[in-house]
Amino acid sequence: MRVKVDPLVCEANGVCVGLAPEVFDLDDDDRLHILQPVPSADQVDRVRHAVRSCPKAALTLDE
Repeated sequence: MRVKVDPLVCEANGVCVGLAPEVFDLDDDDRLHILQPVPSADQVDRVRHAVRSCPKAALTLDE
């Protein structure tokens, strides 16, 4: 599984950061960074939830 962000769609709402802060991070310029593009097995459920919860659908999973 690999998580990706479309920077042209992302509005930096931070929902994903709140749900999986070890995978997602917002910088000082409100740009989303994926810290772990390939989440560990114990992070998969939280990452899936974060992807589904993105208000702009800017996150995708390649499985």
